[in-house]
Amino acid sequence: MIKNYFKIAWRNLIKNKVYSIINILGLAAGMAVALLIGLWIWDEVTYNNYHTNHTQLAQVMTTFYDDHDVAGTGSAVCMPIGDELRSKYGSDFKNISMASWNFSHVLVVGEKKISNTGMWVESNFPSMFTYKMLDGNINGLNDPSSILVSASLAKTLFGNADPINKMIRLDNKDNYKVAGVFEDLPRNSTLYDTKFLLPWKKYITTEQWLKDAGTQWNNHSWQAFAQVADNIDMDKETKKIKDVVMVHKNVKTDGKEQAVLFPMDKWRLYSDFKDGKPSGGRIQFVWLFLIIGVFVLMLACINFMNLSTARSEKRAKEVGIRKTVGSVRSQLIGQFLSESVLVAFVSLVFSIVLVFCIDAAVQ
Repeated sequence: MIKNYFKIAWRNLIKNKVYSIINILGLAAGMAVALLIGLWIWDEVTYNNYHTNHTQLAQVMTTFYDDHDVAGTGSAVCMPIGDELRSKYGSDFKNISMASWNFSHVLVVGEKKISNTGMWVESNFPSMFTYKMLDGNINGLNDPSSILVSASLAKTLFGNADPINKMIRLDNKDNYKVAGVFEDLPRNSTLYDTKFLLPWKKYITTEQWLKDAGTQWNNHSWQAFAQVADNIDMDKETKKIKDVVMVHKNVKTDGKEQAVLFPMDKWRLYSDFKDGKPSGGRIQFVWLFLIIGVFVLMLACINFMNLSTARSEKRAKEVGIRKTVGSVRSQLIGQFLSESVLVAFVSLVFSIVLVFCIDAAVQ
C-alpha cells in the first residue's frame, strides 16, 4: 500500500512539473539556508573542542586598573607569573605553560625557504593541549634544540621523506632538530595557525632582555596557559590567584592589576570583557543567525503548505472519484502525506547538494 502511495505521488509530481519545481526548489532553498546556518553555529559552539582537556584549560589574563579604577583586560602577562603559580598554587593546577605570541618565522631546509607561524612554548604545552602526534615524541621540546611541526608543514619542507631528526634552520640563526610531527589542528581551533612549536628553554636564553624578564613583574610581553586540576572551579580559582602579581608590585608606583583565568570554552564566543569579566562577543551573532535560520525555515515551510493548500482545490475531483470507488479517509490522508513526504525528501536532497556546492565554491 505504502509503495503505491509513493508511486502515485511521484506520478503527480511528474505530471505537474511547474508546480513541483516551484515547491521543491522553494523548500530546498529554505532548507539549504537553515543547514548552512546550522553548520556555522555548530562550528562556533564546538570551537576548541578538538582539545580533549578544553573544559580544564584556561588562559591567564591580566586586568589593569587606571587612576579612575576603570578595568581593561588583555592576554599579555609577565614572565614570572608561571613560576609563581606553580610554586604557590601548584596543587590547583595540573599544568602551567608560558608561551610567546604566534609569530611568523622563516624556515629553511636545503633549498626550500618558507615563512610560517609558530610559538615558543614550554615543554608541557603540547600535552596540555592534547596535540595528536603522528610521529616522534610529544615531549620533544624538553630538548632545547628541538622543534615540533605540523603534518602539513612537514610535507611542505620534507615531501614524503621521514622528517624525524631532520634539521630546520630558523630565521637564519639556529638549527633545530625535528622531534615530532603533530596532526594539523582543525580550523575551529584557536591554535590552527600555529604550525610549529619551539622550545621555551632556548627562547629565554637567546637575548639578554629575555633573561632579565624572568624577574620583571612590569614587563607584560607573553602569554600564559593553565590546566586546572579536577573539580577546580575557575571562578573561585580566579579569586584565589587574582593578587598573585600584586604581592611583588607597589600599587602607587606600578598601578593595580589582577590575574584572571579565562576558560578555553569562552575564548571564541565571550571574548569581550567588562570590568574584568567576560561580557559577550560572537555569541550575539550565534543567537542572531539562529533566529534568522529558524525564521527562514519556517517561511519555507509556510510557503510549501500554502502551495499545497492552493492546489488542493484542483484535486477535489480526484478525491471524489477515490471515495466513489471505496477509498476511506485514512487512505486519502496517507496518499496526501506520502506526497508531502516525497516533496520534502527531494527538497532535502537538493538542499544538501546545494550546501556541498557552496562549501566547495568557498574553499
